[in-house]
Amino acid sequence: MEGVGADAASAAAPLNQWRHDVWKLFQFYLDKTTPHAVYRWVGTFVLACLYALRVYYIQGFYIVTYGLGIYILNLLIGFLSPLVDPEMEPSDGPLLPTKGSDEFKPFIRRLPEFKFWYAITKAFCVAFLMTFFSMFDVPVFWPILLCYWVVLFILTMKRQIMHMIKYKYVPLNIGKQKYGGKKSSASSSGSRAD
Repeated sequence: MEGVGADAASAAAPLNQWRHDVWKLFQFYLDKTTPHAVYRWVGTFVLACLYALRVYYIQGFYIVTYGLGIYILNLLIGFLSPLVDPEMEPSDGPLLPTKGSDEFKPFIRRLPEFKFWYAITKAFCVAFLMTFFSMFDVPVFWPILLCYWVVLFILTMKRQIMHMIKYKYVPLNIGKQKYGGKKSSASSSGSRAD
């Protein structure tokens, strides 16, 4: 009997090595995409459009789309929320400033941008693959699912925005702020030539 177990272990070793090598290669290319946020999001947008076109032409898989929407909404809440929620857990670590005299502390997300992108991309890939199996095509009246999702989205975003207002934080940083100080000396010297 011991010979059979040893043969199975030796047969599984190349498979495990191959799986490890594939995972390392996948992780290598995933790490290379990290600094290219715009290209990553464009690729995910293209994938989302392909999924939407597939669902539109098939005229089905609305329950899969609804589940995808709920999952993305859950990820969005994690992306917009601070790492340490001042409402739930007062801590000794960095907190959000509540007054102008408080020390500036950068906003740290509960779900970082890269993980947010990766989870959404995986979700669209899984949902796209599910459209190839008819067992996931549950017949439903899709307008009710859409209305329910819209109401859920509005209520959730309202709660999140109220939380942002209460604790005075903005989770989005749109570009680098520029200082509009003095004008250059070349433009001011031209006006003095009178």
